[in-house]
Amino acid sequence: MEMRFCQSCGMPIDDATLGTEADGRRSADFCHYCYQAGQFTSDVTMDEMIEFCVPHMVQGNPGMTEEKARASMQGFFPMLKRWGKR
Repeated sequence: MEMRFCQSCGMPIDDATLGTEADGRRSADFCHYCYQAGQFTSDVTMDEMIEFCVPHMVQGNPGMTEEKARASMQGFFPMLKRWGKR
């Protein structure tokens, strides 16, 4: 089974955590924290999203520091649909 990630915050997603499109269908790309009713739930930059996600990534991950989390996301987020170069 392939692991899917929210294309905004990088959180692992499954059918239970998917956001919704404007017509109520489940979004194939975004979690319900980031995307509801066809719109992003917050107007943030990629760097702001990373800073918001750092504490969540550190929590419950022994050995993960804020610096490691930040560096990991700075490498990963540009590959996500919301943040990638178009």
